[in-house]
Amino acid sequence: MPGPLDYRLSDEQLALQKMAREFARQEISPVALKMDEEEELDPFLIKRLAEYGLQSLNTPVEYGGSGLDAVGICIVLEELAKGCASVAVTSAATALAAYPLLLAGSDEQKKRFLPPIGEGGGLASFCLTEAEAGSDAASITSTAVRYGREYVINGTKAFVSNGGSAEFYLVFASTDRSKKAKGISAFVVPRGTPGLRFGKKLRKMGIRAADTREIILEEVKVPVNNLVGREGQGFVLAMEALDLARPGVGAMSIGIAQAAFEAALNYARERRQFGKPIGDFQTIQNMLADMIMKVEAGRHLVFQAACKLEQGLPFTKEAAMAKAFASDVAMEVTTQAVQVLGGYGFIRDYPVEKYMRDAKIMQIFEGTNQIQRLVIAKQLFA
Repeated sequence: MPGPLDYRLSDEQLALQKMAREFARQEISPVALKMDEEEELDPFLIKRLAEYGLQSLNTPVEYGGSGLDAVGICIVLEELAKGCASVAVTSAATALAAYPLLLAGSDEQKKRFLPPIGEGGGLASFCLTEAEAGSDAASITSTAVRYGREYVINGTKAFVSNGGSAEFYLVFASTDRSKKAKGISAFVVPRGTPGLRFGKKLRKMGIRAADTREIILEEVKVPVNNLVGREGQGFVLAMEALDLARPGVGAMSIGIAQAAFEAALNYARERRQFGKPIGDFQTIQNMLADMIMKVEAGRHLVFQAACKLEQGLPFTKEAAMAKAFASDVAMEVTTQAVQVLGGYGFIRDYPVEKYMRDAKIMQIFEGTNQIQRLVIAKQLFA
């Protein structure tokens, strides 16, 4: 494994990158605009991801997953996002929902819930956010009350990725409201559980093909062995899961930015004005130079966070830096790509306007970039 400041990829990692890149180029990119327009993910793609070992990225092989380390996950998510951010987000959301099980789940739970999202090609959902509990996740009002050998869960979760498509829902609910954050617990709620209902699919600015919706839990009963870890451990598990997932959000951001940069560069080579390619003009050259500098800087931050994670080194600050910087870069680079293409950049027939719309969510979900800056500052003064 490379050191924290050595991001050279091994032969195995380069092979993984090549496979993910070819998959995105051949199977995702050709249908990306169609999926965006129809606001529907091609379910065949998820099955194909599983066949290629590019689904359920963080789940160990013995539980049917890809068994990738943090660097491998970032490699794959970057390439998938270059093809279509909706596909990458769908895969990343499944990995996020698996983290609490991987961190604190029993072997029986892992054997029961993880194979369907690995070798089965299914999806999973992480259900933490509520209408009045976003950045302040500790203020969730969903409850889970124990009656004998089962819990009864009530509440509504907002902005749930893979909301109507998941095999299971990793739900956070309070088992003791008086303890606030320390009273939050985590539960696995399988698809089809009575009382589990789905709201309408949300119509979004970007990642339109990804299934995002509200989840309603009304008198949902789950056995006590669906509790992940201990009662009161849920908030810690949620924060640890988000921490582990943040390099992946950075990687998706870099994938979007890289795709936008490449589109702008190719256009600058081909578009002619005043008798020559616009790439010959210094103004365009400077724009492209700034774009690639920031993309490369963001990629280094992502790999630094992933490498530190894998070595067991403190990585919270680095993960927050990677997520915040890379997603800010994605928004800036995609905006500049639209500018390079001019009027054509504003047209849906060209991909850069989609990249720009997709980039915005990267600054918002899994901890807004404003929250990431608070995390970074807290680490500085720790």
